[in-house]
Amino acid sequence: MEFSELIKTATVESVLLAGTGLPPVRGTLCITSHHLLLSSCPGGDGQPGTVELWLLIRNVDAVEKRVQNLGWYQPPRTNGSPRDTRLAGSSGTITLRCKDLKVLQLEIPGMEECLNIASSIEALSSVDSVMMMYPFFYRPQDLRLEEGWHLFPLEQYFQKIAAQTSQWRLSDLNRDFTTCPTYPAGVIVPAAVSDDTLRRAARFRQGGRFPVLSYYHPRNGTVMLRSSQPLTGPNRKRCPEDEVLLGTVLDEGERGFIIDTRSAQAAKQARMMGGGTEPKSSYPQWKRLHRPLERGRPLQESFIKLVEACNDASLSMDRWLSRLESCRWLSHVKAALSTACLAAQCLDREEASVLVHGAEGTDTTLLVTALAQVILDPGCRTMVGFQGLLEREWIEAGHPFHLRCARSAYSHARLKQEAPLFLLFLDCVWQLSRQFPFSLEFGESLLLALFDNAYASDYGTFLCNNEKERCLCKVKENTHSLWAWLNQPEEKKKYLNPLYSHNPLVIWPSVEPQSLQLWQGLFFRWIRPSQYLDEARAEMQRLVEANEAPAKESAGSRLSRSLSDPAARMENER
Repeated sequence: MEFSELIKTATVESVLLAGTGLPPVRGTLCITSHHLLLSSCPGGDGQPGTVELWLLIRNVDAVEKRVQNLGWYQPPRTNGSPRDTRLAGSSGTITLRCKDLKVLQLEIPGMEECLNIASSIEALSSVDSVMMMYPFFYRPQDLRLEEGWHLFPLEQYFQKIAAQTSQWRLSDLNRDFTTCPTYPAGVIVPAAVSDDTLRRAARFRQGGRFPVLSYYHPRNGTVMLRSSQPLTGPNRKRCPEDEVLLGTVLDEGERGFIIDTRSAQAAKQARMMGGGTEPKSSYPQWKRLHRPLERGRPLQESFIKLVEACNDASLSMDRWLSRLESCRWLSHVKAALSTACLAAQCLDREEASVLVHGAEGTDTTLLVTALAQVILDPGCRTMVGFQGLLEREWIEAGHPFHLRCARSAYSHARLKQEAPLFLLFLDCVWQLSRQFPFSLEFGESLLLALFDNAYASDYGTFLCNNEKERCLCKVKENTHSLWAWLNQPEEKKKYLNPLYSHNPLVIWPSVEPQSLQLWQGLFFRWIRPSQYLDEARAEMQRLVEANEAPAKESAGSRLSRSLSDPAARMENER
């Protein structure tokens, strides 16, 4: 397929661009294979200079068109010329609703041009072939292709665990992706369990996702595992190798918890379809806890309803609060945080290991294991540590980004497998950052950038559904890594939290309704101007940097000076 086949009209003059909070701009609209560009030529005195729209077409979620002011006329005929009937005074408006929740309007002169532009954008934004997407064509001058792809190797993470215990090993049994097509090549497993046992256990788990280590808690040696559901089925089948695998994790007399992210009823229905749960008789040391988390269609519809309510400026206070409650988005945030807190509590306070799974083990399972680590581990709350967590617990762990982020909140297409699980995770992290404003090294701007890039990106980090697909498409060889861009010194400064102070403690969030807030920085990002908030953040950054030099003076020297001064000593005692 050639991109030129999808572009019916490449250039249109005198197009008016409008958007919420943006001054209207008239200029030339151009469509390329991956971008929509609009540039306005400099006007006369007092007129603004060139203004450009540079929109990645993959970011377009829905295209709405309206044609108006139709009229027909016949130009004069010359000798022998055929009769010519044309549209006069026609124009059209195209509304572009983007995956990052931005809404843009284009007023285009001419009905035919309007329809052609709309058709072209729809066709280009719907290209589903991964290797035809923009990351395979993007070549920034200041980055090398290999940069960023090997910043967070699993070997490095394993070495931290191996320095504290010898009970775990790094296995490459999945190097050809035959044992589990959605796991990475390497996984961390109990040292006492052979690869052959693991292969047999994998056949007993949906999609081959046998239990693997997600997190090792250094304070007490407990671990968090993740997997998919066991295939017990209606006949309650057993798998000795799976029982051995989970039994090896616990010492004699120890107990563990299985957190199932489905309701008990849903798990029972799954058993009738060939799935199921771990029966207590076969896993006597493990206690099962059901904590249902929505995924799939209910979560996507909740996202859509919330965005619709946020965009409706006509709502009264009562109606707004009613719409906010009925979409249930904050209920999903509360449920996710509560379940992650439960997992963290089992590890840190109960000193018990945890296995987390739902059905496939690629959605709510990863949501819980990743959130629990942000709560427990101060290393995951740093800029680099958080990126490593995303790489390990979302990207390499097999969250199907290509399917889940195919459409955002505006699409008119019939829902397939879209679901904003990753957005829900980012929202939960934002709630943590709001409740603990000094404990996360990164700020809201990083979370917004991750949301944008998960749905439409210049970089290949979130492409495909798992590592096997990325290897087949040679993503790491042919696209740039988002981490390489984010970690450039000048770029990194934009995402740091100026108030950050290392907090070695576990951060236990409140999940009471009064403690959870709507993430206005995301859902109202394009609806209301952020100028004053941006200015406040810049001033905060300036004040912090201005105080850094005096702060470098050691506390000891300040204390000794105060103790040598009687007046100061009396003030301290008061």
